[in-house]
Amino acid sequence: MGGQDAGPVTPAEHDFALWEKRVDALQVLMSTKGHFTVDGLRRALEDMGEDAYEKYSYYERWIAAVNQNLIEAGLYTLEELGEKMDEARTRGETYGEAARG
Repeated sequence: MGGQDAGPVTPAEHDFALWEKRVDALQVLMSTKGHFTVDGLRRALEDMGEDAYEKYSYYERWIAAVNQNLIEAGLYTLEELGEKMDEARTRGETYGEAARG
């Protein structure tokens, strides 16, 4: 995490997945609406620990941190999030699967 030398950054193009763009948009929208600050986001990211930092992708860590902040802000509970995730899983992994029911 902070302070560790990871070497030079390669400024390569990255083709973002739709869900990654949505995570970014959600973070911007929720922080703009005052539900959390960049400091709160950073704290949640740092609280994940080194294992999560190594195990999850950049946007996987961000969505976890955004969710942690929104739960702390009282927008929803961990249980409500779990219920919605279960509902989403039953719809399928693609838009086509979801449309077919």
